[in-house]
Amino acid sequence: MRHNKKFNHLGRTADHRAALLSNLAVALIQHKRITTTLAKAKALKKYVEPLITRSKNDTTNSRRVVFRYLQNKEAVTELFKEISVKVADRPGGYTRVIKLGTRQGDAAQIAFIELVDYDENMAKTPKAEAKKTRRSRRSTKKADAPAEAVENVAEEAKAE
Repeated sequence: MRHNKKFNHLGRTADHRAALLSNLAVALIQHKRITTTLAKAKALKKYVEPLITRSKNDTTNSRRVVFRYLQNKEAVTELFKEISVKVADRPGGYTRVIKLGTRQGDAAQIAFIELVDYDENMAKTPKAEAKKTRRSRRSTKKADAPAEAVENVAEEAKAE
């Protein structure tokens, strides 16, 4: 029976899956955004979010627990020094998965996964839009009318 076996096995053995997710998590921590398949991105989200939550409490034990999953000193250091500071006030939801479409070769669904607080485009708050000058058709006709009149006058002068 398959009771309580709901996570995606990604077509790999347990060791291969653990290594894959560890490598993806290290890449995500170092680059802040990675492109991968949708299934891997969703699996990575479940893998990395508890590690980010753990990094909020900077103790020796939490560093050892995170290192057990990541096996990369630079990634653990960056997680605890930089990322945990940025997400300190966020109560969860540290990553975002955005679908990009399908891959040309095998039609696999592609997505990118990113750390939410590091995306400059999404982080900007929409400013109160500056007043835009309203343009209507009349204003363009008025602007064109004097130019046409000057051209007509110039043509009449040439004709005479």
